[in-house]
Amino acid sequence: MEDEVEQQSQLVVSLLKFLVLLSSMGIKFSYCYNFYANFDLCMGFLEKGEGPCDLDRQGEDGENDIVTEKAAFTHEEPHQDGTTPPKSDAEIEVLHEKVTKQIIKEGHGEKPSKYSTCFVHYRAWTESTQHKFEDTWLEQRPVELVLGKEKKEMEGLRIGISSMKSGERALIHVGWELGYGKEGSFSFPNVPPMADIIYEAELIGFDETKEGKPRSDMTVEERIGAADRRRMDGNALFMEDKPEEAIQQYEMAIAYMGDDFMFQLFGKYHDMALAVKNPCHLNMAACFIKLKQYEDAIMQCGIVLAEDGNNVKALYRRGKARAELGQTEAAREDLLKARKYAPTDKAIVRELQLLAEHEKVVYQKQKEMYKGILGPRPEPKPQKTNWLAFFFQ
Repeated sequence: MEDEVEQQSQLVVSLLKFLVLLSSMGIKFSYCYNFYANFDLCMGFLEKGEGPCDLDRQGEDGENDIVTEKAAFTHEEPHQDGTTPPKSDAEIEVLHEKVTKQIIKEGHGEKPSKYSTCFVHYRAWTESTQHKFEDTWLEQRPVELVLGKEKKEMEGLRIGISSMKSGERALIHVGWELGYGKEGSFSFPNVPPMADIIYEAELIGFDETKEGKPRSDMTVEERIGAADRRRMDGNALFMEDKPEEAIQQYEMAIAYMGDDFMFQLFGKYHDMALAVKNPCHLNMAACFIKLKQYEDAIMQCGIVLAEDGNNVKALYRRGKARAELGQTEAAREDLLKARKYAPTDKAIVRELQLLAEHEKVVYQKQKEMYKGILGPRPEPKPQKTNWLAFFFQ
């Protein structure tokens, strides 16, 4: 009896150590009745947001022309959150008495000239308080800036942008004289009088005389046409294995079809715009997957799925990106839904197979880990024979 109690005590201690280990790994757990005797059932013991799904759901025919790549199931370092200005050890360039620049990421090609239409993403902070008051990345739409025709408060930013190449990202310090001036900003109350400004800016791309007029002066057909030309330019760059440059073209295309523009469209014009806009988001997702920027890919697919919840390419690419981030259940849900509408698509089937293979490997590793922690299963003691009962049966 004492031996049994001791064995049970040792087992309880081992289990407690095991649960502490799981907790330190960030794994949630629930009670499991008999770990050793029901190991396979006890995999419900782990709840990482992953669970079984019906793998036999079928649907209607569809098509998906995506070529799949083998999933690596890697985890990427999170992007900078943008709440504070980034740090840079790069050389400080003095562009003007009141404007300096530090390059964060190098660009390519030529610099824009005066009156070029530049497509720019930026974040802006007041230098004294480090308060962020504007972020075009959150709005998912770059700003159109015509060099030499900018608003007065954008003069310092214009000087910085005019020194940049396409794809370049930089930290730009602007003195208050070339920013919001002595009075500060009425639109941004957190910008006080005489506030120096810090910009984190990226020049997505620019046009010299390609369109000949700003977006605000274009007809609906002209804006859609301008966007489609950039979409095709992006496709060509992607085929040349230049995903970062392709993304810039797609972002410029989307800049022609912002939310305010799309809100005004109805009927065939809305459909025409979506026929250009959605492929840009999907192609950007493909570029981000190639660059292993999976969270960005998920965001682009989400924009398309908000308009078309059954879009096969968006479901496939979001599922693939989620699989790479280890979001197994969500990835399976997307891929199964994609397969419902495209049951014969080889890329989707292959991605589901990769997901199942990965889960099998993880399961085996976890099984070995648990055995190593808990040690061998204790052998049951032989029961004593009651000879009196044996003879009188």
